[in-house]
Amino acid sequence: MADRAVAVRVAVSHAPAAQLRAVRFTWPSAPPFTLAVPDLTVAAGEKLLLVGPSGAGKSTLMSLLCGVVRPDAGSVTVLGSDLGAMRGAARDRFRGEHFGVLFQMFNLLPYASVIDNVVLPLRFAPARRVRAASNGGEAVRLLARLGIDDTTARQGVASRLSVGQQQRIAAARALIGNPEIIVADEPTSALDRESQSSFLDLLFAEVARTHATLVTVSHDPALAPRFDRVVALDSIATVKRG
Repeated sequence: MADRAVAVRVAVSHAPAAQLRAVRFTWPSAPPFTLAVPDLTVAAGEKLLLVGPSGAGKSTLMSLLCGVVRPDAGSVTVLGSDLGAMRGAARDRFRGEHFGVLFQMFNLLPYASVIDNVVLPLRFAPARRVRAASNGGEAVRLLARLGIDDTTARQGVASRLSVGQQQRIAAARALIGNPEIIVADEPTSALDRESQSSFLDLLFAEVARTHATLVTVSHDPALAPRFDRVVALDSIATVKRG
């Protein structure tokens, strides 16, 4: 089932994975924070790096792309679906089925087992659960590809593992069930340079295997050679405060 899903994905890869058109969103904070994105297209299967300093709107852009928030104006179209036209619960279901999210701080359940952390997204995504086939077996396979041995996968507890191991568990959780789009928020910020390189080798290999689209945000331009396209956030978006 998983291989068939990947084959279908390759067949339709000419369509964009995501498009943002004339998007504007304001956080109702004090003072208000507004992000405007006139035009951004992410090709299917593309590995895109968005680079910008802290406060440039990276997290807001990712929230719009994943449907965590709805734009105040403009459109966010992902895999042919208009996220702005969906109610909150529908956007949540869509995100669960089609996005794998790799958080900067990992967001693991500290006292849950490694496998329970990895299969957690499948509880909220029936189609993704089907693509994962045997949940535990797929989790162990992914963890092995990402350098987590079988004993740790089956008996380990997230809070007792190293930062590097936790990073790999978070990546396996994002990848399980072959989501079409992987979104990574500062995925290497907690790792040293050597660990960064090893981790990215493994992540890119798995993304290539499933023909997924990878969108990464980072403040680190040294990651640029790894990606198909690098975009400075201030070249596609503007931020207004107050």
